[in-house]
Amino acid sequence: MLVFSLVNINNLQAQDPQFSQYYAAPMYLNPGLVGINQKGRAGINYRNQWPSIAANFETYSFSMEYNWEDYYSSAGIIVNTDREGIAGLQSTNIGLQYAYQVRLNYRWTFRPGIEFSYYWRDINFDQLTFGDQFDQTGQVRPITGETFDTGLNARFFDMALGGIVYNPNAWFGYAMHHVLEPNQSIAGGDSPLPRRISIHGGYKIPFTAINKRATLNPEGRERSMTPSVNYRIQGEFDQLDLGLYFTLEPILLGTWYRGIPIRSVDGVANSESVIFMIGFSKNNLSIGYSFDYTISDLGIQSGGAHEVSIAYAFSLADPRKPPKNVRELSCPIPFIF
Repeated sequence: MLVFSLVNINNLQAQDPQFSQYYAAPMYLNPGLVGINQKGRAGINYRNQWPSIAANFETYSFSMEYNWEDYYSSAGIIVNTDREGIAGLQSTNIGLQYAYQVRLNYRWTFRPGIEFSYYWRDINFDQLTFGDQFDQTGQVRPITGETFDTGLNARFFDMALGGIVYNPNAWFGYAMHHVLEPNQSIAGGDSPLPRRISIHGGYKIPFTAINKRATLNPEGRERSMTPSVNYRIQGEFDQLDLGLYFTLEPILLGTWYRGIPIRSVDGVANSESVIFMIGFSKNNLSIGYSFDYTISDLGIQSGGAHEVSIAYAFSLADPRKPPKNVRELSCPIPFIF
């Protein structure tokens, strides 16, 4: 029974956690995005998926990053923790990221990035139930005769690569996580963690008619629409996020679809959720909330998914120092300011 449980746990974790507000978690998405706001940024992301059922997932992410304009370089640290409800499986990793900025021409910029990380995964055995705990009436006794090694865990190093090309209106990025495909098994044997590939991009469309009419927009606040896409593949799993952001400073609204409707898994349509997001940005502080409305067979009775993001931008540069061209770069990605 124990071995069966552990095998299932490994299978559940073959897919990495995901954030619906993927551009509010830039370092989680792509190491090439570290420091892309040309200054500093600290962010926290929290996701609670399927809160109404026992098999819910909770994911936390904390990141801190900074850009050094004199060296065209950015670096940061990211810590992620994911906890699965039934088996008490917890996975934590800490990563160090670096990106270098290259001006291709007066309009386009390229930022390759790299991450080195360390993972540890273990199980809360108190949350597992074994066959000898069930009596004839179906009741569960608190004591089991099973014996197991409570020190079972997995610890390993990993690596990620990524890059992004962008101009003031458009961007295209590519990232590969788990380049080393480390052994993630906590039950012995070999269970390589599949590489996760993400291809993402978007295009910002300014509402120029509003921006040019000072009577309608006297403070020059941004008014734009940004279609975006994020395609992910990991092992036999793949998924697509496709949607729109609307920026009406200081408000940010978004809606998108997650799934690949032309594909099916075991005869079931690959449609997962419709996502709605609202955000607010003021004085370098950005806050976002999103809800995943589940449209798969699991249904909305699962509770969908709730997600919160908080980020604060800062600068340690001397305000008396004349700005360089690198500081004047404009990034079109929503929530990166």
